[in-house]
Amino acid sequence: MTAKPYLSISAEVKSALAANKPVVALESTIITHGMPFPQNLEMARNVEAVVRSNGAVPATIVIMDGRFAVGVTGEDIERLAQEGGKAAKASRRDVAALLVSGAVAGTTVATTMQIAALAGIKVFATGGIGGVHRGAEESFDISADLEELAKTPVAVVCAGAKSILDIGKTLEVLETNGVPVLGYKTEDFPAFWARKSGHKVDHRVEDAETAARIVALQGDLGMGGVLIANPIPEADALESAFIEAEIAKALADAEAQRITRKDLTPFLLQRIFELTGGTSLKANIALVENNAAVAAQIAVALARLTAPKLQAQARRT
Repeated sequence: MTAKPYLSISAEVKSALAANKPVVALESTIITHGMPFPQNLEMARNVEAVVRSNGAVPATIVIMDGRFAVGVTGEDIERLAQEGGKAAKASRRDVAALLVSGAVAGTTVATTMQIAALAGIKVFATGGIGGVHRGAEESFDISADLEELAKTPVAVVCAGAKSILDIGKTLEVLETNGVPVLGYKTEDFPAFWARKSGHKVDHRVEDAETAARIVALQGDLGMGGVLIANPIPEADALESAFIEAEIAKALADAEAQRITRKDLTPFLLQRIFELTGGTSLKANIALVENNAAVAAQIAVALARLTAPKLQAQARRT
């Protein structure tokens, strides 16, 4: 048995995929656990609008009512946003239980990649990927996102790894798993709210067409996903020393309250939002919209690149 019987794709997304039109997958934990209501709803709608304005069809992905829902809109998006942190947070280990229970769940990077691949979507935009948490040498807290990138053929456009993580160790795990890290118009791996982390990417690409060619070839070679690191716009970036100080305070608060595992990232994001007086949320929204624009441009280039191959296959059948 495959997972496809549980897959529900909106008419718009299904039609776009059938016609080889560009589609961009969008995750939903950023809606449920990434920011408060109603900002999360406004962000979700704005990100979809950005994808459309750059020539692609948005496909927000959730687990809802016992289904993998691809391309949720309207009342379902509102329901998800209002559910917020009360919704489940779905990573790979949670999928079967959540489908059985019929619960509403925001999908993490790992689970969104799984569902996007199942639907046939090649490009996915998010905020920042999960990774190796600080202190992982004791906690062993490492996101499933990294392993998913190694095996699932989806390109993930992000603003690097979340600044709350150990970015150096995150990049080491990506390297171990053979995941190519492309810097979009940058040689420096971004750190979510900050444009630079002090670490380098594997390869720099200057345009969507080059990124699309790499994504297409990676897929043809059967070598898993591609991580495309796209820095937050300079006007919206936070100063590294400032945000690092606030992260340190948030981490201390998490330790004092013994918050760990899947509850840790949502707690830290909320605490940093409080500590920065909302500045981190403004930056978060800006970087997600920026990633959505770049992802849409790559999806457009990828659709254009694959069109001759699909036309040739159609002539042979």
